[in-house]
Amino acid sequence: MVKKLQKTKSPQAPGDHIKESVKDSAQQIWQAGLGAFTKAQAEGAKAIETLVKDSVSIQRKTKAVAEEKLSEATSKMTHMATDISSKASGQWDKLENIFEDRVAKAMAKLGVPSAKDITDLNARIDELSKAIQKLTPNTPVAKPVAKKLTAAKDPAAAKTPATAAAKAKTTPAKS
Repeated sequence: MVKKLQKTKSPQAPGDHIKESVKDSAQQIWQAGLGAFTKAQAEGAKAIETLVKDSVSIQRKTKAVAEEKLSEATSKMTHMATDISSKASGQWDKLENIFEDRVAKAMAKLGVPSAKDITDLNARIDELSKAIQKLTPNTPVAKPVAKKLTAAKDPAAAKTPATAAAKAKTTPAKS
């Protein structure tokens, strides 16, 4: 480090002594700075490597946490969307049922038969047709339109086919 100035008994001027002292101090400062720079350069590379390794580790951890949070948020949003969708679907179903009930009531007030009424009537017509065919197996069943036309022309023909078949069985055939 800094060397102490020794008093010499040489016949130097008082200014030369200060010049020499400043020169020695400047050279020591320069050498200290150069040494610090060399040491910082050697240790700085190690410090930079350590900082890079630390930052890579921190970056991985941060990325993992961010992906976890993103996954969690996506899951929550999907769950919320499903809940909202099911609630909306339920509301539409309720609205549809209310609308159908009101339309059915209005049609019933107007005397319009429902689909169930028509299905029941069709089933009953089928049962009656089967019953008629059992009573008259050889005679074809007359259509309702044909009966109305026949009844209008001939009052005696207004009898149902079942009645005519029953009369034919009880009345002896003329030869």
